[in-house]
Amino acid sequence: MKRGFFVKRTFLATFAAFSLLSGPGTARGTIDDALSFALEAAQGSVKEGFTVREEYWGGDLPSGQPKPIAHQLFKGNEYWFWMGTDCKGAKISVHVYDSAGKLAEDEFWQKGQKAAARIRPKRTGTYYLLVEIEKSPDERTVWSLAYGFR
Repeated sequence: MKRGFFVKRTFLATFAAFSLLSGPGTARGTIDDALSFALEAAQGSVKEGFTVREEYWGGDLPSGQPKPIAHQLFKGNEYWFWMGTDCKGAKISVHVYDSAGKLAEDEFWQKGQKAAARIRPKRTGTYYLLVEIEKSPDERTVWSLAYGFR
């Protein structure tokens, strides 16, 4: 059995578990709840052969205060970064910048409580992920960011 197949099955099982655990009735979001939305955003990319890493980031932010995250990316790989929140009515975003502060992503999308950015780095180095709660009905909004590569 190929490793990629196992990783995809493991991802789908993990996603299903998160979906069951983050059902209705939770009063205040958690990073795990936000992560379930980020992993839901990853589904299409996993079907295209992306491997989801176990590493992820999360926290809570007020609207309009972006948070930079430094991360090493390697030339020759392709990456997706998926962000999620369980806060209904929130608008979130994630963008990827190179070490010179120039927007480096190849694609970006935002749908409801999810956002994503894709990059094929032109060179190996430190890149900066900029996560932001653009608007939210809450004073602080819980978010999570997962990523994958191929």
